[in-house]
Formats: sequence, C-alpha cells, structure tokens
Amino acid sequence: MRFNYFGENNRSFSFVDKSKYFFIFSIAITIFGIIVLAALGLNYGVDFSAGSNVDVVVKTDLSAKKDEIVSYIKDSGLHDPHLTISATRVTMRFDEILTDAQEKALRAGFTEKFDKSASFEVNTVDVEMARELEYNALKAVLIASIGIIIYVSIRFEWRFAIAAVVALLHDAFIVISLFSIFRLQVNLPFIVAILTIIGYSINDTVVIFDRIRENMRFSKIKSHADLAKVVNDSVWQTLTRSINTVMTVVVAALCLFIFGSESIKMFSLAILFGLVCGAYSSIFIASPFWLLLKKREKPKTAAKTPATS
Repeated sequence: MRFNYFGENNRSFSFVDKSKYFFIFSIAITIFGIIVLAALGLNYGVDFSAGSNVDVVVKTDLSAKKDEIVSYIKDSGLHDPHLTISATRVTMRFDEILTDAQEKALRAGFTEKFDKSASFEVNTVDVEMARELEYNALKAVLIASIGIIIYVSIRFEWRFAIAAVVALLHDAFIVISLFSIFRLQVNLPFIVAILTIIGYSINDTVVIFDRIRENMRFSKIKSHADLAKVVNDSVWQTLTRSINTVMTVVVAALCLFIFGSESIKMFSLAILFGLVCGAYSSIFIASPFWLLLKKREKPKTAAKTPATS
C-alpha cells in the first residue's frame, strides 16, 4: 500500500494558477546568478586551472597549525597556497606548477616539520589541459541536453522536450551559481554531479509528463482551463512520489557529505543542491511551462464534411 500525504480534499493549491510567481522567482534567481558569475566567476580547482594540487594524508591532526603551515610554505619560496585542513588531510592548491625540485623540497620539509608519516599525492594540470577539460565538460552537458530533447520528443512531443530541458538547465545553472556565491571549488567530481543532477531532474520531470499524457487520454479537453486542470491534477497525483524520491536520495547524499572523504564532499554538496532544485523545477516549472507552450498551439481545424444532396 502506498502512503499518500495528500488526499483529494487537500488539493486546494493550484500549481498552474501560481506558476507565474514561480517563473518570476526562477528568473530573478537566474539573473542574480548571471551577475554573480560575471563578477566573481567560478572557483576552479586544479582540474580546470593550471597549477598543482598537493594532497597530504596525515596521522596527526594539524587543524590548529594552519598559520605554521602557511609560514613554512612562504619560507620555502612558494606562493601562497589555497589551504584546506581537516583532521586527516591537508590540501594545498598552488596557482603555479611546482617543479620537481620544489615538490621534493615540500615533501621533505613538511614530513620533517609536521608529520613524518605523511603521504603525498601531487596532481598537476597545465593550461592547455585545463582548457580541454573545461571544453569537454561543456560539451558533455550540451550532448546530454540534445539527447534528452530527442528522447522526450520521440516519447512525448517537442513541447515536453523544451519544457524538460529548460527545467534541467535551470537546475544546473542554480547549482553553478551557488558554487560561485559560496566560492566552493569546481573540479571534475562537480561536473559528474551536474550530469547526475540532469539525469535526476529529467527522470522526475518525465514521471509528471507521463501522468499528464495518461490523464489527457481519459479527459474531455474542450478549453485551456480543462487542460490546466489536467496538469494540476497530474502534479498532485505524482507529488507524493516526487517527495519520497527526493527525500530518499537526500538522506544518502547527506550521509556522503557528512561521513565521506574530502574528495567527495563537493560532489555530495552539489548533489544536495541539485536534488532540491530538481524537485522544485519538476513540480513548479516544467509542467506549467509546457502548459504555456501548449497554450500557444494553434487550434486544429475540424475536417470539412462533404455536403449531401
């Protein structure tokens, strides 16, 4: 037996009638995100900007020695790093590529001064590789969007496809904007998270679209109001499923964020942001936007019957 939070008598809220407010809210957030991205840009990790990333696994908690580590690095003749310290890991992000001599000196000095059992992992990306990775990331998102448009157009119709892609691009852009606002690091796991968000968002949206199509088969639609009622009823009918799905995945992503390693935290955080945005857009943006496109459809002219003599 499925548990339903929302009975028939509780459906007084109209997603269609209130859609203009959600459209205005999303447009405002998008404009704000564009301004923030133009002003601040993204905090690219070593995967997307030239430089060296030194990841040090330590057995001694160095959280209280951040200033000492920074002073040691400066005394070693290196530029100021972007430093992240946890109980078991120290991550140093350098904007320049470390030479072999600098890398060996950093290893030897850090091991001797702070933790003799420390183990190092150094990742270096040059300018050309960083640009290629950024280009490939954008290409992956574009190809995914085109594939979704083709699939949904075949499965449903082109208006469903446009509405679905608008919703998922909305989700991806909001997550990117949040990472820019909070200066969170953008790296390859972040791109994986964006593609995962796109997949989740389209899955949730297609479920609602499928219910709309099913209800249209058994409804006598004579006006735009009848179609709006079908959309509103369809969203309500799938709302419990949408909430149950997003809450299940949120719990899993939250556990990854809390208990996972440093390397997966940004991935988990991006997934959390995307889950909330995906649920919001599937319910409040995609279906009302499809209805808006459907409203502009030219009415079909009835076939003329031949006159009988």
